[in-house]
Amino acid sequence: MNSSLFLASYMIVILVILLPLLFHLSKFFGVSSDNVRKNEPIEGGIRLTHKDAFHGFNVKFFLVGIIFLIFDVEVLFMFPWALNLRELGFFALMEMFTFLGLLLGGLIYVYKSGVLKWM
Repeated sequence: MNSSLFLASYMIVILVILLPLLFHLSKFFGVSSDNVRKNEPIEGGIRLTHKDAFHGFNVKFFLVGIIFLIFDVEVLFMFPWALNLRELGFFALMEMFTFLGLLLGGLIYVYKSGVLKWM
């Protein structure tokens, strides 16, 4: 048997045994306090009553989150591109400018649509 395969199976067995054991030990030895303030529903720093919990959030929160995600994925594409730019050549540089141009066009569209205006 391969030694790395043996080590991996050994670690999985240890994990399966150790994880539940530590979870139950923390429940047994941990400090627990139940009070009214701790059990209140809170969402985004806003304390909610029971009837407020069924109201939706403003759509702009979700839109800003999606826009952030798009530009975060942009950085994920740019990092390996920047590392290999010399090997990729001029064509890859033009491809990245096209990609950034499309994202800039999307950002301009979002800005002109008024999505980023809060008031």
